[in-house]
This record gives sequence, structure tokens and C-alpha cells, in this order.
Amino acid sequence: MRNTTEIIADFPIFSGLSDSQLRAVRKIAVKKKFAKGEIIFSEGDEGNGFYIIADGMVKIFKVSSEGKEHILHIYDSGKSFGEVPVFTGKHFPAMAEAITRTKVVFFPRSDFKNLIGANPSLAMKMLADLSVKLRQFTVQIENLSLKEIPARLASYLIYVSGEQGGTDKVSLAISKGQLASLLGTVPETLSRMFAKLSSQQLIEVDGRQITLLNRPALENLAETGKE
Repeated sequence: MRNTTEIIADFPIFSGLSDSQLRAVRKIAVKKKFAKGEIIFSEGDEGNGFYIIADGMVKIFKVSSEGKEHILHIYDSGKSFGEVPVFTGKHFPAMAEAITRTKVVFFPRSDFKNLIGANPSLAMKMLADLSVKLRQFTVQIENLSLKEIPARLASYLIYVSGEQGGTDKVSLAISKGQLASLLGTVPETLSRMFAKLSSQQLIEVDGRQITLLNRPALENLAETGKE
């Protein structure tokens, strides 16, 4: 794993800071490790800081009163989570769990607020980062409420393709069960959707390796819901 200073320097909200400012950030950073399946925080826990993933993968989820899990977000290396309580001082609104062995850099809320006081530009950068996440969450809600499952799946595959450099060969980093939860469906339905898109020669499935055979048609499906 890269050292903490490199991780901090590469994170967008810390870009452009001077060496002395980066040292101040490094001073408050705490390295933590979590085993696969370990809970990082639970819904209702005190929002005592936020995290940057140095290595690994984390899911953010809620559990219904019936015990059904619904995944809200999945973050991998270089992504952050848990930032909102830094500004609101409230509790975490969902749970976070390590999907794989995960290493994070943790920034305690009180120390980070003091750091923002000394470097106001950090607050603007953090707000910009949160605005991007809000936009992504809005799109997710729109997909879940307005689009059918084939369109949600097409949207996700195109998104992952973009995250992986625009390649037509997409590698799913999560299980199909986790993907089903993220898309608001069940594994059996998701399997049928994979089979349907494959039969239409839009994709080719080989385990977790997905080849996008007809990107324009997938983009149209993602946008309009029409096949």
C-alpha cells in the first residue's frame, strides 16, 4: 500500500495544498485496517469523522425492519465516505462494511474542523466533492424509481466501463448478489436480465467479466429504458 502522505496528496480535496499544509493533514490522519465483513460503523453511530479508502472496498447500506439489506453505495480505493457528519455533527445515517480486506485513512471530525479553520479552501473543495456525490445519489434514486431493471443494469455497466477507462471489457468487482442489492432487485431477476441482454447480443457474460458488444444500444437502453 502507498504511504499515507501519497494517498492524501492524490485525493481531490487535498490537491494544490502546499507541503506544509499536507504535513498538517498527515498529522491528523489515522490509518486503520478492517477484515472482510467487518463493520466500520453502524447506522446511528456518532459521526466522528470520515474515511479515504487506501486499499480495498466498502459498501454503504441500510437494513429494513424485515432484515433486508439494501446497498446504497460501493466505494473502492481512492474514494471517500462518511463526510457528511463532518459538517452536520450528526450520526451516520447508514452502515459501512468492508467487502474485502480494507485499509483506510481516517480523519477525526474535531481535528479536521480545526484544519478547515486554518485552510478555508478545504471546505470549498469538500463541498464540491459532496455536490458530485449528491448528483450521483440523485441519479441512483432516479434509476431505482423511474427505470426498469434492464435500464438500471445497462446504466451500471456503462458507469463501470467509464470507471475502468472506457473499455468494452468490464470487470465486476462485486458479487452479483451485491449488484442485485445495489440495483434494487434480487439475484434471480438480475440473472435473468443478464441472460436477456446476452440473448439480444448487447453483452457477453463470462463470470464477472462482461463484454459490451453494442455500446450505443446499451446507452439508449440506459437513457430511455427502451431496448
